[in-house]
Amino acid sequence: MLCQLAMAVAAAVAMLERAWEVSYGVLVGLLPVHVVNIMLVILLGAGVAVAFRVLRRRREVYLVDYGCFLGEPCHRVPFAMALEHGRLMKNLIDEECTNFMVRLHERSGIGEETSVPDSIRYMPPERGIEASREEAELVVFSAVDKVLARTGLSPEDIDTLIVACSFTTPTPSFADVVVNRYNFRADVRSVNLSGMGCSGALIAIGLAKNLLNAGPPGKRVLIVATEILSSMFYTGTKREMLVPNVLFRMGAAAMIMSNSPENARFRLGPIVRTLTAAKDSDYRCAFQEEDDDGITGINLSKDLPVVAANALKGHLVAFGLAVLPVSELLRVALSFLNHKLIKLLSSVRAEEAAAGSYYRPGFHNLFQHFCIHPGGRRVLHEVQRGLDLTDADMEASHMTLHRFGNMASSSLLYELAYIEAKDRMRKGDRVCMISFSPGIDCSSVVWECIKPPPPAHLDNGPWAGCIHRYPVQLPKIVKRA
Repeated sequence: MLCQLAMAVAAAVAMLERAWEVSYGVLVGLLPVHVVNIMLVILLGAGVAVAFRVLRRRREVYLVDYGCFLGEPCHRVPFAMALEHGRLMKNLIDEECTNFMVRLHERSGIGEETSVPDSIRYMPPERGIEASREEAELVVFSAVDKVLARTGLSPEDIDTLIVACSFTTPTPSFADVVVNRYNFRADVRSVNLSGMGCSGALIAIGLAKNLLNAGPPGKRVLIVATEILSSMFYTGTKREMLVPNVLFRMGAAAMIMSNSPENARFRLGPIVRTLTAAKDSDYRCAFQEEDDDGITGINLSKDLPVVAANALKGHLVAFGLAVLPVSELLRVALSFLNHKLIKLLSSVRAEEAAAGSYYRPGFHNLFQHFCIHPGGRRVLHEVQRGLDLTDADMEASHMTLHRFGNMASSSLLYELAYIEAKDRMRKGDRVCMISFSPGIDCSSVVWECIKPPPPAHLDNGPWAGCIHRYPVQLPKIVKRA
């Protein structure tokens, strides 16, 4: 970028030097020398500004299109089937654990049409590397096929491949699996992201943006986001480690990004990422470990929704600085100062003085659509409260959780597909995506719609055949003693 800017400045200087030879004497005859020099400096500055704007336009990054895996009816796992399997595997899961998962499922907001791989249907479940590889090939190849078909691009058009899968890291990597399957060019750059959790897709988008910024115009990046259930299914009896078995389901999404606006559907806006792993409570709230019997699983702390909500507060400060207009930032600052002043001058207790809450910026006025990671109903409610969003703002997140379950970082693309399947996306609409992952790692991405989806996209999307049934009424969350 600096080299390109220097070249543009050099070109502007060269043009001014030519003009100097022709007209400098004439100008000096008409105006004082210092006035002529000031004019030349102004012209040079204008030339640099124009060159910088041209280069900045080249730095814009776009989402060309995306595709999502859709499970077949044979992959469906209704609650009755899951319950039957659990009670038949008494050597692995006792009655107490089964009842715990039943209660958790009743409050989860997950419906009857979610998908799991064949390996989990086996008794006992198959957790080997071959099962994981088969599941990955099923979901990843389907998502990639769909995004290539939607964009009309071929594997030869891809310059960089990024695969985000958190808990399963075979050798060769999943990125190599995709390269081999589609016979990508020998000079394709590939990256395999692991351990990024449910923020993997948004982190991959940030990486793609940096790579596209550094490359010449016309470059394309293929991003694949998934999570493999076969290797993360827990067969022990520790309650905190049974939670992912209830919430997570099979899914994958692929997207193609470019630094050229040709055929693009969304323009990428600000990307914000914050990490609170320096705090022990945040670091261990979602932790992969072995239980007392040596069985590996993911320990999800019961305090996760609260910890995530606290991490979100700090994240929203950074996100607000990136997206809020100056007027909103001033109102927030004045509200903060006014709150502090009241506490200093008030004679009542600090708790009562704190009753006057801070001004909460209207994020729902900045964005027409929200895609919040469906990590669970409690997590979604905490985010809704933190952002002061309406039930309509949260509809895509809750309906995705109901229809597909928690598919890790790929879930956000299913939510975007829901909004488009409902025919709510319009040119110029802004979409806010927010995700969380162990750490706590909070990521936010903003998109601006350039072109709504053609009708053909809706016929082969993940919501085809069921969108007319949504939204559905979800049971209220009942707090148990």
